[in-house]
Amino acid sequence: MATNTLPRPRSEKKSVANIALWALQILIALFLIRVGVAKLLGDPVMVQTFGAIGAGQWFRYLTGALEVAGSIGLLIPGITGYAAIVLAAVMTGAVVTHLVILGGSPVIALVLLAALLTIAWVRLGNRI
Repeated sequence: MATNTLPRPRSEKKSVANIALWALQILIALFLIRVGVAKLLGDPVMVQTFGAIGAGQWFRYLTGALEVAGSIGLLIPGITGYAAIVLAAVMTGAVVTHLVILGGSPVIALVLLAALLTIAWVRLGNRI
């Protein structure tokens, strides 16, 4: 007995991938907004961490502002790819800082970096 199933159109596959990418963008945005706000509000752990980095507390404010602004940018369709690039640069700095200055595991920053580079690649039409 034959069934009348048709192959899924190509656009439906793109739609599923687009939905998955948006879900990833939202999750990353929520995470980085939380971390960025903690930096901006002077969470004691963040103050101590940036004190150990030695660049001054202005750097905590800059990093927090970039994380919050970049997270908002991840949610705005026209600038998502560019926001992902900015956040990828911040995560690159986080990885290097963990490896060179702070110690500890850079795994979270590395995972975020890979995800952000993927978002930038797809949203900017593979132009980077």
